[in-house]
Order: sequence, then C-alpha cells, then structure tokens
Amino acid sequence: MTDTRETGSDFLPKFDSAGLVTAVVTDRASGELLMVAHMDAAAIEVTRATGEATFFSRSRGRLWRKGETSGNILRVVEMRVDCDQDALWLIVDPAGPACHTGARSCFYRGVALGVTPAEGALSPVV
Repeated sequence: MTDTRETGSDFLPKFDSAGLVTAVVTDRASGELLMVAHMDAAAIEVTRATGEATFFSRSRGRLWRKGETSGNILRVVEMRVDCDQDALWLIVDPAGPACHTGARSCFYRGVALGVTPAEGALSPVV
C-alpha cells in the first residue's frame, strides 16, 4: 500500500487513529496561510462535492462548513495531498476572514525565538 499511496494516482487518505487528516488552508491570491483544521472522510467528500471547505470539528464532534454561521466561506479552487497522503492542502478563495476572531488568518501572532518560555511573548504579525 505504501508504494500505491506514495507514488500511485489513487486518492487514499491516511487517516490518524481518530479518523482525521490535517488540512492546511492558504489563500489563492496571496499565498497566505489562513488556517489549519482537520478533515474526516465525510468532510473530504462534502468539500469535493460542493467546493466549499468543510471540516470535522473536534470540539463540536461534527462536520463544520467554514462560514456556516459567519458567511466567511472558503471556496476551494484546488486540493492537494502530500506524499504519504496524511495531510491535505486546500487552496481557497476566502469570502472574508478565516479566523473566528475576525483576523484574516488564524496565524496573526508571532512567538519570540531564542528566549526561555518565561521570557517568551506573543507579538502581532504585520
């Protein structure tokens, strides 16, 4: 299966013990990293069928279509899988902020490097 999964043309996602794969989401226009979420087989199926990013919410224990309450839908223009098929990359056209905080990206803070954890601090990313 490894050779088929790594070099073949079949889509064979390698789910973790919880039945999930990691999904990395970037903006098609800017290339900016917007968010990281998880997908199960059903979320992948719905995303492929609708073109709208759908994830498995671990906190809610159910499928979650990004933007279902905020309207900030992520329209998927391309989905890629990594070499061993345990991670997905969704390239999207966002219809608003990706983060539930209202920030454009969930990665809006930097972590100081070269300091001890006690010294470390978060800082806004410009």
